[in-house]
Amino acid sequence: MDVTDDMLRGLGSTGGDARALEVLVAQQRRQRLLMLRAVLDAVAEAPAAVLPPAAAGRVLADWRLLAAAERADPEAAHRVVHYPMTGAWAERALRDLTTPGGRPRTATVAYLGATAAAAAARAGLRFTAEVPVRDGLLTLPTLGACTVPAGCTSVGVTGDGSRLWLHLPPPGGRPRRVEVRRGPDGVWRSAAAGWRPIRALSAAGARPVLIDDADPHRDEERRADPYGLTVADALGAGQHARWRTAWDDARPWLDLGGERAQGVGALLDCFVPLTRSATAHSSATRGDAFGALLSSTPSSGLELATTLVHELQHTRLLALSALTVLHNADDTPRYWAPWRPDPRPFDGLFQGAYAHLGLSDFHLRVALSAASPSVRDAAWADHCRCRQQVEAAMPQLLGCSRLTRQGRILVTAMAEHHRRLKEKRPPEGHLARATAYVETARVIWRRGRA
Repeated sequence: MDVTDDMLRGLGSTGGDARALEVLVAQQRRQRLLMLRAVLDAVAEAPAAVLPPAAAGRVLADWRLLAAAERADPEAAHRVVHYPMTGAWAERALRDLTTPGGRPRTATVAYLGATAAAAAARAGLRFTAEVPVRDGLLTLPTLGACTVPAGCTSVGVTGDGSRLWLHLPPPGGRPRRVEVRRGPDGVWRSAAAGWRPIRALSAAGARPVLIDDADPHRDEERRADPYGLTVADALGAGQHARWRTAWDDARPWLDLGGERAQGVGALLDCFVPLTRSATAHSSATRGDAFGALLSSTPSSGLELATTLVHELQHTRLLALSALTVLHNADDTPRYWAPWRPDPRPFDGLFQGAYAHLGLSDFHLRVALSAASPSVRDAAWADHCRCRQQVEAAMPQLLGCSRLTRQGRILVTAMAEHHRRLKEKRPPEGHLARATAYVETARVIWRRGRA
């Protein structure tokens, strides 16, 4: 897929039209299919010490079920195949299968059974699958999870149209069957106490966005994401209600001109809830889980909209970087980023500047549109801070000799968009305070390097 100069300029203006977003998503989906094929090839080539023949045979059976689901209902199957956590699992499975060492990798690759079962259920197939259990939890990606008895390592799952049965071995006595049904809203529910569904957030004309508090790969299997933020366990009814309220209230903010709502619809598949500290909202994006946004429970629609703008800027740039080379700088952390106290590699500076440019644009739109004086004032302050932070970072980006031609077009478009943002004059005092804030950060940085 070709990245045109016009596409780079549009993305450099922090948005990108529908065609640009379509190209980014299509490349990520193609990459996902190649990754899954690489996992299957690695399974076929794995020595018995890494993957016993019986486990390899089970993987091939799961693959056939996944292929049958795609034939029956491609859209339903792709909802699981292209789900963010499927990417996280596939990367880990491929790494485990190809890393020297000879330790058995059965548990990792067995998760394909859960993926295949979820895809078959969404496609409405009649099927039988064996799904692995991890930490006492059976998980069906995009559908939900069920607590199972201690010592259980796998569970038989059968499906028939819009119903599933989980065949659970009890601690003692006869096996029990848990029935799970797909509701008219697409959520899979059960009367069984151990089942917890993955719920969805909906908006008119847009596909549902899941709130995933169950998938074992939502935190790279560490109970903490790469930034040290802890994922939340099962959300309660009150927390789900806060997510729904914030989601509904975020829509008007995202519709304030530009292409923010369009970007959310194209790039976002699920939220992964994080635990929230008493003092700060947390969020993050993972490169191996395209379409996932990690976030603590938002306190308002505006806070959620701001998080979406921030993190989906990272998503855009990560997807673009997978499609074309923007720079060939190394990973040495040597650059000053006004939003961080530690030195950053060039790519980190690039990512941060792109995200803060998007935030500066968004906060300006809020400042110019909000009815509440307090909201307008806070938005002007945020706009000016982000604007001045980008102002301080841009010379490092523009002056970098390691940018490719594509990277140079993107950075030049970013600089032009930043210049346009500066044409709006903020109320008295905001720009001076933001400039002082950034200059103080610069002084602290220089002292730390002395």
